[in-house]
Amino acid sequence: MRPMIDAHLDLALNALNYNRDLMLPVARLREIEKDFTDIKGRGRNTLTLPELKRCRVPVCVATVLARSGPDAAERWGFKRGDIDYATQQIAYAHCYGSLGYYRLLESQGFLKFLYTRGDLAAHWAAWEANPDGTPLGIILSMEGADPIVTPEQTQHWFDLGLRAVGPAHYGRGQYAYGTATDGPMTPAGVQLLKEFMKVGMILDVTHLSDQSFWTAMDVYDGPMLASHHNLRALVPGDRQLTDEQVKELIKRNAVIGSAFDAWMMYPGWVRGKTQPEVVGLEAIVNHVDRICQFAGNTRHVALGTDLDGGYGTEQTPRDLDTITDVHKLEDIFARRGYSGADIDAYFFGNWLRFFGSALPK
Repeated sequence: MRPMIDAHLDLALNALNYNRDLMLPVARLREIEKDFTDIKGRGRNTLTLPELKRCRVPVCVATVLARSGPDAAERWGFKRGDIDYATQQIAYAHCYGSLGYYRLLESQGFLKFLYTRGDLAAHWAAWEANPDGTPLGIILSMEGADPIVTPEQTQHWFDLGLRAVGPAHYGRGQYAYGTATDGPMTPAGVQLLKEFMKVGMILDVTHLSDQSFWTAMDVYDGPMLASHHNLRALVPGDRQLTDEQVKELIKRNAVIGSAFDAWMMYPGWVRGKTQPEVVGLEAIVNHVDRICQFAGNTRHVALGTDLDGGYGTEQTPRDLDTITDVHKLEDIFARRGYSGADIDAYFFGNWLRFFGSALPK
């Protein structure tokens, strides 16, 4: 198996919101949760830290997430994980707690924060020399910027180790419109992007509504990525990238991570009703193919699985039981005519190159 870099894993969400012990093997965690009914995906998780090691993941982008947009009050009491908060101050505190979880794991030798391009290069070399003895390297990202209480607080979060931010998640945020809504970035959102450029924060365009996406393109000229996204032309829905957005991201040297949530892979998927049997991992390659056709190369495609991001195997492709099954794509890509170098680029090379220049020196 090749090494693999995953640009979107909600590890702290699983620990703090779902109360999962990520030190356990996947099978043991499933056994513990087999009778739990509080959230979908119980007993169907696809990853833990031991599974990431088995999957040969030296590096991932690990998230912090809490929402407190103008409509948050309407979502209080939301049963799936309680990620909506009454104020930005509370959202800040939740994400600070997530940061504390990651830092504790680092102190215990399970994780290593990667703050700079030098950190990334050194960690990758250490993993190649001793995969079993090297902890998981993480690049810290924030999904939805509401926990940044003011645009001027961007520097504070950067100093804490945050390196990438998506301005919105689902719904309307303080800075931008997200999935299932539409509108331009707010004046505060425009100022936030200017602060990103000032401190060197990477922009993640994932979840931005169409209008907010194009506002960001007008304002921001720093490094950007789409950490976990598929294509609207193949699976309709505003959560997906349009062809025009893909072409703009290619122009800006961005990388787009493939998302493995099955409703983003299969047209007409109905959550809670459609069964995983209808779609396989090969569907991911269709999205990758289209991006590569636009680019004329394989430099803009990579992995951003979003596995266990609020769902489990009830909402993954039929041939994916744990994250290690992502490696089945190696043979699928080869059968579709991709070279070994192209497959390397998809699994790890493109993210190594991107973060090797987008992270600070």
